[in-house]
Amino acid sequence: MRLGNNRASNNVEDRRGGLGGIGGGRLGIGTIVLVMVASYFLGIDPSALLGFVSQSPLQTEQSAPAHRPPADDAMAQFVSKILADTEDAWHAEFRAMGKEYQEPKLVLFTGSTPTACGTGDAAMGPFYCPLDRKVYIDLAFYRDLKERFHAPGEFAEAYVIAHEVGHHVQHLLGISDKVRAAQQNAGSKAQVNALSVRLELQADCFAGVWGNRADSMRNMLEPGEIEQALTAASAIGDDRLQKQAQGYAVPETFTHGSSQQRVQWFRRGMESGDPKQCNTFKTRNLS
Repeated sequence: MRLGNNRASNNVEDRRGGLGGIGGGRLGIGTIVLVMVASYFLGIDPSALLGFVSQSPLQTEQSAPAHRPPADDAMAQFVSKILADTEDAWHAEFRAMGKEYQEPKLVLFTGSTPTACGTGDAAMGPFYCPLDRKVYIDLAFYRDLKERFHAPGEFAEAYVIAHEVGHHVQHLLGISDKVRAAQQNAGSKAQVNALSVRLELQADCFAGVWGNRADSMRNMLEPGEIEQALTAASAIGDDRLQKQAQGYAVPETFTHGSSQQRVQWFRRGMESGDPKQCNTFKTRNLS
């Protein structure tokens, strides 16, 4: 990606090497292990498992004071610049809607860290907590993205951040709250999961909207980089993750969407650059 002298965001908190972790909250180690297995290998939404939205903030240990990442940390500076670009893109989009965009924080951590939604663990993968409006990521995930999921490349890494920022956008627009309310009134677990899929695919589409703006406004993408993000979206589809973990897929348990769906909705946002094209809740066929 052509990031050049692009600015770095001031909204990055570096907790790596901090003191926070499992032990002071209401979540036991057994619960965390189950969440780790379900979210990492089966593609189940950790926020749903931990009750991120519906429960009150959990009491956790405090981490060491956060600080800005060092200037010579290339990966931290990379995600800082990606976050800054999402800020610029979504400020413009919200102004066009007559709204004000409120920037999220991006927290870098190692292993585990306290959040307003409970204890966050690296094995969950990157996630967004609406209770504190922060995106959390252990940068070791990018090694897994390259080696385990075979989805290398800077734009693949940027897609991960943009997807989680997409969840922040959904939170600000009230979409997430409406989905959670509908899930509480759903008649079956399959219906709950189906709503989660639509929420996740919309976040993929929002990530594509950012990618479109980043390229059209700053010419940030180099040849072949769009394919990197498409590869990443495909690699973390529920069907592929479940087949890797247990040898077969169970569509009614999907919470993020199939590989085909994730690629399709990211591509839709990328090609249109229009968040209005990302309404996954008004289409009957997501494929």
